[in-house]
Amino acid sequence: MNIAPPEENRIDLPHLIDYLRRMEGMPRRLIAIAGAPGSGKSTFVQSLCDGLNDDRPGVASVLAMDGFHFDDRVLDARGHRARKGAPHTFDVGGLAAMLERLKADDGQEIAVPVFDRSLEIARAGAEIIPASARLVLIEGNYLLLDDPAWAPLRAYFDVTVMLDVPREVLVDRLVARWRGYGMDEAGVRAKLDDNDLLNADLVLSRSVAAQFVVANY
Repeated sequence: MNIAPPEENRIDLPHLIDYLRRMEGMPRRLIAIAGAPGSGKSTFVQSLCDGLNDDRPGVASVLAMDGFHFDDRVLDARGHRARKGAPHTFDVGGLAAMLERLKADDGQEIAVPVFDRSLEIARAGAEIIPASARLVLIEGNYLLLDDPAWAPLRAYFDVTVMLDVPREVLVDRLVARWRGYGMDEAGVRAKLDDNDLLNADLVLSRSVAAQFVVANY
């Protein structure tokens, strides 16, 4: 069964929910939601998941790319700790294997890792994606990155979404994020200039076009 998307690739949350609801009775579908750091992916995806589950609890679940961060011990050994959050600091192969498991849709629940920002570590098996989940929402910065290591992931995605947020809004949100963790102004500026904005500019400049674009600001 083919479902035609709206002619205009710009879409809002209610219309995206409506579009995805029409896929609920099909074999499991993987929906990629990408965006730069500070684009509000986690909040947007949770709202999307809640909207999809409103009528049919359990039909949608979330898998966050951040659960596949390499541990600080690995990053320290490789000299990559200062760039934590950059594309090369993730276990892309592990994420691909998880997407393959989800796509297999074999009737079994799947335990997935979750990144705990308060601890700065990924917690293995911290969430369960039930067998009932027909729509799995995959969220992360680099899901649509035009890069040899990340491009193979796109073969698993049935729908792709990019969150559109102006760079100046990203900066404001990232500043607020790190201040919220008690970081002083010098630390915030270093965090942005030496890592976060490098990653944001990479997402903005080197992501392939998504099927849908959502203004999230």
